Amino acid sequence: MSLYEEWKKLAEGETTKKNYQEFWTEYFEKEKECYEKILENHNEVISGKLSDVASDFNLDPVTMVGFLDGINSSLVEPVNLEELSEDSEIKLVIDFEKLYYNMLDAKADWLYNLPQWDGVLDAERRTEIRKEYNKSKIAVSNKIGRNDPCPCGSGKKYKKCCGK
Repeated sequence: MSLYEEWKKLAEGETTKKNYQEFWTEYFEKEKECYEKILENHNEVISGKLSDVASDFNLDPVTMVGFLDGINSSLVEPVNLEELSEDSEIKLVIDFEKLYYNMLDAKADWLYNLPQWDGVLDAERRTEIRKEYNKSKIAVSNKIGRNDPCPCGSGKKYKKCCGK
């Protein structure tokens, strides 16, 4: 069984509601510590053998794959999670603007509000990214109003043309 399959089994496993909540509470605290370290050292590229990188972040290899699953869409070159083993060489080049956006999308306020972001993206840029995110979530209707110009191009109002 691959590390990724082990992670999925662990994360989605049959368990009581209490155990499930304890698992995720513990994981989110570890995740927060990882992101604090990454943001504090944002100029460094994280690379090496998966087991060594996991050890650097105080994680076991399976939990490290779970962390990689979360950050993968924010990497310049995503990692193929299915093929990872403890001996796999990984290189994590993070797009921090994309990471911030993805944290907003995940509603992970414990991550996008970390004070370490101040050294990575200035407050103005984070506000711009937040506005872009909010704008992307606005519902847009394609419905034609009766007083709108008719889409057929006649120049008439829809109610007097194709809307009759």
